[in-house]
Amino acid sequence: MKSKFGFILVKPQLGENIGACARSMKNFGFTKLYIVEPKINFPNHKAKATSVGAYDIINKAKVFDKVENAIKSFNIVISLSARRRDINKKHISFKEFQNIVKQKNLNVGLMFGPEASGLSNKDLSYSNYILQIPTSSKFKSLNLSHSLTLICYEIFKILNNNIIKKKTLNLKISSKLKISSLVTHLTNLLEKKDFFIPKEKKHSMILNINNLIYRLQPNDKELRILASIISSLSKK
Repeated sequence: MKSKFGFILVKPQLGENIGACARSMKNFGFTKLYIVEPKINFPNHKAKATSVGAYDIINKAKVFDKVENAIKSFNIVISLSARRRDINKKHISFKEFQNIVKQKNLNVGLMFGPEASGLSNKDLSYSNYILQIPTSSKFKSLNLSHSLTLICYEIFKILNNNIIKKKTLNLKISSKLKISSLVTHLTNLLEKKDFFIPKEKKHSMILNINNLIYRLQPNDKELRILASIISSLSKK
């Protein structure tokens, strides 16, 4: 699924930013980097240095002379903009973006503008949608690589949602019977150590202990560790 996404950098000005973008792409498993009219010679040593090992993405990046040539392999192009544009393009929400990401058999291009000015209206004219990353109204401008990283993360999160859910569901929380046994064991030990002082507060103190341990939702392994710690501390 990740192979259907490509990241298009239009007129990037700094090799360091290109390298940082490549690094973020590799962090999240993406490989397709397209560069349109770079303002510096590319590839260069600064891009490779800041890619921190994502040399394969730098070396395989495709360079184009104009946007229309860079987008030919995509069915959908989504442009990132720091500000709302007064042009005849649909501005989509992140919810709508998520729905596009989930669609199969679509090659999606994510287009980012130059660091200083962002995408021009002509660049935007080649896109299907415009997406704005929510930021503080007092300071909206994001660094190029930061914008790309956020988008990579959002796509990664959507594509890996089922895996994350399965891992979460596989965590077997201990039965209430086992937790109750641990709490009973703990309170008995505390009783022997004269922990519940003053005695009139014993009931509320036990309630607090119950709330604490039951809220943890430990699995069997964690419960055994807790029991071992409690037993160890109780020894003279």
